[in-house]
Amino acid sequence: MISGRQPHIALAHDWLVGYRGGEGVLDCHARLIAKDWPRDAPPRIYTMFDNGKPITPAIDRLPRRVSFLNGVPGADRARRWLLPLYHAGMAGISRTFAQDHAKDPIDLVLSSSSAAIHALRVPDGVRHICVCFTPPRYLWELGDQYGQGMMGLGLRVCSPALRRLDYRAAQHVTTYIAISTVTRERIRNFYGRDSEIVFPPVRTEYFTPDGPDDLADEDAKRLAALPAGFLFYIGALEPYKKADLAVEAAERLKRPLVLAGSGSQLNRLREMTGDSKYVTLLGRVSDPLLRALYRKADALLFPQLEDFGIVALEAQACGTPVVAFGVGGALDTVIDGQTGILFPEQAAHSLADAIGRCPAKSGVRDACRINAERFSEEANFIAMRGVIRESLGSVPARSP
Repeated sequence: MISGRQPHIALAHDWLVGYRGGEGVLDCHARLIAKDWPRDAPPRIYTMFDNGKPITPAIDRLPRRVSFLNGVPGADRARRWLLPLYHAGMAGISRTFAQDHAKDPIDLVLSSSSAAIHALRVPDGVRHICVCFTPPRYLWELGDQYGQGMMGLGLRVCSPALRRLDYRAAQHVTTYIAISTVTRERIRNFYGRDSEIVFPPVRTEYFTPDGPDDLADEDAKRLAALPAGFLFYIGALEPYKKADLAVEAAERLKRPLVLAGSGSQLNRLREMTGDSKYVTLLGRVSDPLLRALYRKADALLFPQLEDFGIVALEAQACGTPVVAFGVGGALDTVIDGQTGILFPEQAAHSLADAIGRCPAKSGVRDACRINAERFSEEANFIAMRGVIRESLGSVPARSP
């Protein structure tokens, strides 16, 4: 105990507007704290935006503290346009945090960030662990891919000042946790800070090679209508995700390809594939259908540069090899030649060549599963439990 009381741990997250990989990490943080450091009052989540929609039971039960930016009409959809105001929003959240701390002392805040929540300023004596998905890509690396027209112009004008603010904010974090080798390198290069790697959690108990699919009738019909031996892509249909390369490679090879997901590139991909005999666009898919697609696919195509890339491990957890661009998080998650294949150039011809060299699913099914199990939720719990205990000064916690 700290001074005879259970440690008080708060959470912070950039925004709560839907479920993606970052919210999977937050969900595990919420469940770990509830189990190991329980208090009468549940921990608060400090966030810039919250649209009020359900995310997960563990997250939904927690009270929120939200920035003034959330009051802008349509803020959850327009949040990118509010980027120049993020640090003003964080200043307001920091004041709210200090007021809450004065009433009920907080020992540690655990943030999960790829935008600005790491800029949360905490009072003296409060520890701040930041699980960093990446320093903001739109500021430091890929700004040209995040905005066109007026948004792109605004980003170019504001970026120098915003980078300075982002760097200063990073100097006040107590401990950085990187989610991958490439993220650790970015934290060092952009912030001048060291970090420890803790890989994000993968739901290996849900994503398995065998078992009932538990599909709704409509999903079962959609799955049954797909061709045998298809390649699979799942992800946000945004420019940097490079779904168009998957389409071009499938067309070159005359192989069936199934794309699942939605985003700003959906209409463009519909135009590209309107007359295609090989490509099927599914849009958003349910978790049961996603699992069934992983199980049925010959391989997952992963043509983008990702900070980590949970879908590559979900596929492997289902026994499916991955054809991945050999940079970023894929270097941590795909074993070249054993659980998939890495290709060197982000181009359709390089991806198509790699598909031809990918090991057959029947020969690597077990290796894929074993590799994925290294990234299980339990592995994440063990690692994060150690980080938090160390930061709190070896505070006793409940046994798992």
